[in-house]
Amino acid sequence: MENPSSNSTDPQTPFDPNSNFNPKTPSKTNNNNNNLIPGFNSYHPSPSRSIYSDRFIPSRTSSNFELFGLPLSPNSSNTEDSNNGYTSLLRTALFGPDSANVVNPATPEKGVRGNGRNLKRPNCNIFRYKTETRQRLDSLLPFEFDDQIRGVSTSPVKVPRKVPKSPYKVLDAPALQDDFYLNLVDWSSQNVLAVGLGSSVYLWHASNGKVVKLCDLENDDNVTSVGWAQRGTHLAVGTSNGKVQLWDASHCKMTRTMEGHRLRVGALSWSSSQLSSGSRDKSILQRDIRAQEDYVSKLSGHKSEVCGLKWSPNSRELASGGNDNRLFVWNNHSTQPILKYCEHTAAVKAIAWSPHLHGLLASGGGTADRCIRFWNTTTNTHLSCMDTGSQVCNLVWSKNTNELVSTHGYSQNQIILWRYPTMTKIATLTGHTYRVLYLAISPDGQMIVTGAGDETLRFWNVFPSPKSQNTESEIGASSFGRTQIR
Repeated sequence: MENPSSNSTDPQTPFDPNSNFNPKTPSKTNNNNNNLIPGFNSYHPSPSRSIYSDRFIPSRTSSNFELFGLPLSPNSSNTEDSNNGYTSLLRTALFGPDSANVVNPATPEKGVRGNGRNLKRPNCNIFRYKTETRQRLDSLLPFEFDDQIRGVSTSPVKVPRKVPKSPYKVLDAPALQDDFYLNLVDWSSQNVLAVGLGSSVYLWHASNGKVVKLCDLENDDNVTSVGWAQRGTHLAVGTSNGKVQLWDASHCKMTRTMEGHRLRVGALSWSSSQLSSGSRDKSILQRDIRAQEDYVSKLSGHKSEVCGLKWSPNSRELASGGNDNRLFVWNNHSTQPILKYCEHTAAVKAIAWSPHLHGLLASGGGTADRCIRFWNTTTNTHLSCMDTGSQVCNLVWSKNTNELVSTHGYSQNQIILWRYPTMTKIATLTGHTYRVLYLAISPDGQMIVTGAGDETLRFWNVFPSPKSQNTESEIGASSFGRTQIR
């Protein structure tokens, strides 16, 4: 037999390299010669004529004919030894010296060979499988590479993020009320924290730790909610007598008082120059601080106190939660809710819009509900529900990653960091001895502050920093330890 790359010439007649080779004239066959394989004729050219063939004759020198009961060619033993030697060298170069003695699964052992027709194992399969051996990709290369080259092709294992279990700062907050329906803590875009303590409002500057008393309410009035405008220059203060005061924080000066509610104002939310206020009188008032009127429209729909309010990131939708266990979604063009969700079985105070996915809304229920639910307001669908095991007081999304934090009351008083959408727990933080009723996030999106009825404010480092910013924040430069906010 011949290799596929050689010409089809007579084995007894050497090939003349000077002879003309014309592929257009077919060769003559000689049927009297002995056949290499019974039933197949061999082609023998005439010494005076060249071979002309359009056939490709493969090389069968490495074929194992005895598996099929066929006679072997005279030179098969020499060719087999040569192929086995080459195969052994190639296997050693690819798989190492320990693989030189491995038997090819498709080749029978030497003891199996008989007279060419009868095998000792008549039921032996032609093909056999062997167990796969997993090896590094660089170990299959026939050359040695140093560790630096290997390091380029291997990716390091991602280490899970470690969240500190203890707050990096604690502030004493005397007279911080233990009331589920109030919202007394908010963090501005100018890195200033506003806290309502009794009848007073205090400002804590996170950059230098300075504390400023903004105001004192008169006539036995108490602070029931605080909310920063988006620019961080003005603060809205809701009171127990149903009024909303607007303060210039830089000058500690009240610029306006707006009325309209008959009972306490427990929820505030800003959208550019528009301020929404929710009250115990079951109504929501839309106020334009540029207009002279106290409010421009009134939203009615809740059957009990409104305790949660949040505008969407695009300022097109307003979500409200109430003590009637209802979650409503409103727009700027109607005084009736466009979406109504009634799945919660307790008061809905915790409301948060996702900054990453348009129309994704999260809400949390009170003691009898204990669930965090997710809604797609663009398709009006309920996405999922997670039973947290305790009262859900607040929710806030990370600005940098697809994670969110929930604070809880009865019965565990914990803070949980979740990864969305799997809702796997990244960390559980404890330290408060009362319900964690208040929550705000820092302007850089890395820190949160929590407040509870134990009259403390605790600062936690829970979210990663954005890739465009340094890991050290301006807040982290403040002093550690425990101090007072007033």
